[in-house]
Amino acid sequence: MLKFLSKVRIEFNALDTRTAACMEFLAQCNARKAKESNPACQLTVKRRTDDHPPQITVTFVNGVEEVFDATTTSAQNLRTMILEKGQLLETEQMFRDAGEKWPVLIPEDEIHLRAPGTKIGLEFDVSRKGEFPQCCDMYHFRFSMGFYKCLE
Repeated sequence: MLKFLSKVRIEFNALDTRTAACMEFLAQCNARKAKESNPACQLTVKRRTDDHPPQITVTFVNGVEEVFDATTTSAQNLRTMILEKGQLLETEQMFRDAGEKWPVLIPEDEIHLRAPGTKIGLEFDVSRKGEFPQCCDMYHFRFSMGFYKCLE
């Protein structure tokens, strides 16, 4: 998780009952595996004495900073969001390294084209008859969207 981040700042009041997400996220950041993934990531903890809600600020390796309210976001959800955004950053970098423009824009008409080499299946509704067609037996069918599709 830390491999996508350059800075993590965790702010909370130790006497506040809403600090569970901060404490859990801090434990995840201090884990050996997380630290080994990015030793250069700066982890800062600020203990507050006011009523400010707990918050977690992360700075991604590309410089984008995001602030999360730790009272409404669990540590697991925060970790998932960081990993998803990190995968997007990796994909973006992969395209840029290959000399491609980012973001990749796919024309609307190409999105709906059938991929080459795919089989066009025979669809039928078994609720009408309850029987499979003569072309093959029931083991050659896959159920999809209320219909069985012939896989031959």
